[in-house]
Amino acid sequence: MDRPGRTWHVTVTVAGSSVAPKRVREALQRLAGEQPFLSSIRYAPHRAELSYWEQAEDMVDAASMALRMWNEHRTTSRLPSWEVVGLEVLEQETYRVRAPGSGMLMAAERPLVLPF
Repeated sequence: MDRPGRTWHVTVTVAGSSVAPKRVREALQRLAGEQPFLSSIRYAPHRAELSYWEQAEDMVDAASMALRMWNEHRTTSRLPSWEVVGLEVLEQETYRVRAPGSGMLMAAERPLVLPF
């Protein structure tokens, strides 16, 4: 019996030689058109950070797809020749617990402050 895939929040960071900001923006807009699943994109002339939700059986599958995404779209989106320098893959519930203001920290997870 097949288990349905789980939902993962993925953030991929790529970096490399500086590229004109306009060229980076246009390439990322083309990527967003090819992959409308992107939920946020941050960029600078020498790096970009892409976040999105992915359906995958496990974290290894989600990470594998994320590591390939930039290279698979490099030609069609005319992306800079940057390399993946960071990857974060979080299961949906873990992502929600970490969100600011979630109020999900247990008392034992709060910092312990001892008197002097």
